[in-house]
Amino acid sequence: MPVKVSYDQDCKMTITGVDCACGCEHHAIDKDIYIGKDLLPRIPEYIRKRGLGANCVLVADDNTWRVAGERVEKALVEAGFTVVNCVIHREGDMLPDDLSCGEVLLSITRETEFLIAVGSGTVTDTTRINAERTGLPFVSVGTAPSMDGYASAVAPLLHRGLKIQRPAVCPEIIVCDLDVLATAPLCMIASGVGDVLGKYIAKADWQLGEIINGESCCPVCVEMVTNAVNALVDNVDEIAAKTEKGMRVLIEALLLAGVTIMTTDNTRAVASIEHNIAQYWEMILVQQGQEPPMHGASVGVSTLLVWPMFERFAKEDLSKLDLEDIRARRISREKRERWMHHAYGDEGGNQIMRENPGDFLTWEEQERRIRTAQERFGDIQAVIAAMPPLTKIRETMLKLHAEMTPEEEHIPEDLLRRSMHCGKDYRTRYTLFKLIDECGLLEEYLADYPYPFA
Repeated sequence: MPVKVSYDQDCKMTITGVDCACGCEHHAIDKDIYIGKDLLPRIPEYIRKRGLGANCVLVADDNTWRVAGERVEKALVEAGFTVVNCVIHREGDMLPDDLSCGEVLLSITRETEFLIAVGSGTVTDTTRINAERTGLPFVSVGTAPSMDGYASAVAPLLHRGLKIQRPAVCPEIIVCDLDVLATAPLCMIASGVGDVLGKYIAKADWQLGEIINGESCCPVCVEMVTNAVNALVDNVDEIAAKTEKGMRVLIEALLLAGVTIMTTDNTRAVASIEHNIAQYWEMILVQQGQEPPMHGASVGVSTLLVWPMFERFAKEDLSKLDLEDIRARRISREKRERWMHHAYGDEGGNQIMRENPGDFLTWEEQERRIRTAQERFGDIQAVIAAMPPLTKIRETMLKLHAEMTPEEEHIPEDLLRRSMHCGKDYRTRYTLFKLIDECGLLEEYLADYPYPFA
């Protein structure tokens, strides 16, 4: 049964066809997701249906308060709710860091029954981690179709300048008013599109993990992200024009990506090497006191950067690999530890290595992976062949006037080069970059990288 999305008279989304017997752990989709027009006044009704209580902390930043937060507060107060506002003020963009998380935490009192986030990625994730740590439910009111984290159960945060991923909770209710979303500037809409386009890479890497390591790969999640990203590419003109149809296609794509996280309790279907590189840029720029680019925009650019690596690898002749030479050139544990400290700093490197011990491979395991890749190279080529032409991805981004190069993202050349080498090390999950490295080919592939854009 194919995955299907429908809506009832209250604009509540229903997703059917998600039953699956794969090896991944699955959770029921038991959250309330609303997409439609003129939904902000109906938020009190949605909350009462869910039985979340009457006392809340409303989290927003300066921009999202103006766009929707004030109206959400007004609707709640008029409906008899008690609202404590936590509007986070920053000279630049708000970041999901220690300070922002602390401001939300200190706004919560013993009387607080639920939290409500009015914003996009940063506001939602800052609220999400506080909901998880306090055991309170939370409501997400989206203000821009700029990222896929609304339905996520993982919070990407900045802790002491290091980008970390922490298990958190999904919102009990997600409200996406299409009129509000359409007020987002085109750069934020392009950011959301960039985040979705990265799913082509994430999907391919997950399938590679299944081929090489026998990793469970959920076909339903693969179908959801594939349908979502294909619909986005097919409707890019509507998205660029911010029509009702365009906003619905984009926010559905972002939410369905998040639903895969909700379903499997991990981000495997939606984030891989393209996210690792983007997150590395963000953490290093923040550590240097610079404002990072938008997350989805960085994912879009890094997607363009890594895509040619897939195309090149599909033409590789793995039968020519010299395993003795690869073994002789293997990096030692001590050298890898020094590399991680160089790339991520002492504290960051130690934390990443502590959380990803599986990246210290024995030669026996590395050899097994190489031989598996040789034996199943036809399957690997089929995964890569299923990706659309890179020209189609570029055309999609061009129609949205999206940033498409590291220079447009203000990524220095040294940071770009380092990120291409160390993105594979951010987490254990399998990626093409890990396979290329394990085959002893990474330095050759990156010698003249990044490739010029055609």
